[in-house]
Amino acid sequence: MCGIVGIAGFMPVNQSIYDALTVLQHRGQDAAGIVTIDATNCFRLRKANGLVNDVFEARHMQRLQGNIGIGHVRYPTAGSSSASEAQPFYVNSPYGITLAHNGNLTNAHQLRSYLFQSGRRHVNTTSDSEILLNIFAEELDRCQHPLVAENIFTAIAAVHTKVRGAYACVAMIIGHGMIAFRDPNGIRPLVLGRRVLSDGRTEYMVASESVALDTLGFEFLRDVAAGEAIYVTEKGQLFTRQCADNPCSNPCLFEYVYFARPDSFIDKISVYSARVRMGTKLGEKIAREWEDLDIDVVIPIPETSTDIALEIARILDKPYRQGFVKNRYVGRTFIMPGQQMRRSAVRRKLNANRAEFRDKNVLLVDDSIVRGTTSEQIIEMAREAGAKKVYLASAAPEIRFPNVYGIDMPSATELIAHGREVNEICQLIKADALIFQDLNDLIEAVHEENPDIVQFECSVFNGVYVTKDVDQHYLEYLQSLRNDDAKALARQNEVESLEMHNEG
Repeated sequence: MCGIVGIAGFMPVNQSIYDALTVLQHRGQDAAGIVTIDATNCFRLRKANGLVNDVFEARHMQRLQGNIGIGHVRYPTAGSSSASEAQPFYVNSPYGITLAHNGNLTNAHQLRSYLFQSGRRHVNTTSDSEILLNIFAEELDRCQHPLVAENIFTAIAAVHTKVRGAYACVAMIIGHGMIAFRDPNGIRPLVLGRRVLSDGRTEYMVASESVALDTLGFEFLRDVAAGEAIYVTEKGQLFTRQCADNPCSNPCLFEYVYFARPDSFIDKISVYSARVRMGTKLGEKIAREWEDLDIDVVIPIPETSTDIALEIARILDKPYRQGFVKNRYVGRTFIMPGQQMRRSAVRRKLNANRAEFRDKNVLLVDDSIVRGTTSEQIIEMAREAGAKKVYLASAAPEIRFPNVYGIDMPSATELIAHGREVNEICQLIKADALIFQDLNDLIEAVHEENPDIVQFECSVFNGVYVTKDVDQHYLEYLQSLRNDDAKALARQNEVESLEMHNEG
């Protein structure tokens, strides 16, 4: 999962993009990047591994001149986590194009071969975002000069016919303006906003989540529709066009469960309200099917599940307590590369408040259970703090299948629920009881605010991939890139390559 932002304005955008990326930092902690177009029509780029406030120092910000720019925060879903993989990427021809992307292309391997053999374009990294950029550049190269909105939309329509998977993108073309587009299934989120200046001129902004617009004082206009493209010229003219033949909105259900901030709206749905309703549904299930559980207190595993746990406590008429204190300076363990790193981070991230556990039967509430590593350790911490019994409730159903659309849910063999029944999972994480949300209840909780959405992307729960191009061969290929052993080898190769470079 990544976060993207783009601003086309009339004032310097470097600080605004920086501020937006800090708000979107939860979507990626591996790398960050900003590129602007300065007054001489040159790209000004800074990107590196690390958090936003570590990557951009004062000297970098001073160099990022210009009134139009895009930004990106990344965590790797496949391939390398080297700084060379950080976004945005750019190509010099035609015009000069830069692009940042959130998602994952399911036909990246075929597109890479196509670009080399037919397009005579070399892709220098393992990132599918660079592949997407080159496909877009090739289609723009086919357009007649001068480049106008119609040409750009024609190019994006051609991209939709070639590229499969999930992609929400923001790009810039030297001498022309900012472009944004979303895949025909609308899997990854993208919103559009505007800000009217005192002189009447209008600035436009796109971002992964509406909270980024709020922070900068942009008015939320709407979600970018599935298959739609946005073009804002350097002079502030806005053009929009539906560029897909048969678009159908299939937003990712897991955005609402875990990734998005609670103060965001995605596809007309309040993330906060959706999570409260998840708590209502799960609380009702526990009251109905688990009435024999002797629960003394409800405790969330911070912090995505706090709103869910509060609603469960209300439904069950049990005390709600903050039993874990979170160290906010440790990254989200789910998106940390490597199982060993995730294990060591859990206890550094959370500490149990013994007063809330001692001699109690506690119901812990989490947003989801992926590998089970965190759950097992937290249950152990609760017992060490004096809990008599530890029950665990998950706001999401069992995650049994890999995600192929930009979330780093690993190979199936690394998912604790893959091939296992609930009682087996319960034994593995050493809980006294384990309760999962039903998929239909989760869908209803999210769907309530926007009944226009026909279906959600739920593949991690049901194995149904909406792009209809994912087979076992592709899943095995993805496993070879994503499993922890492959990532460890990639990191080792990067270190050795860097050492050889330094020695040279």
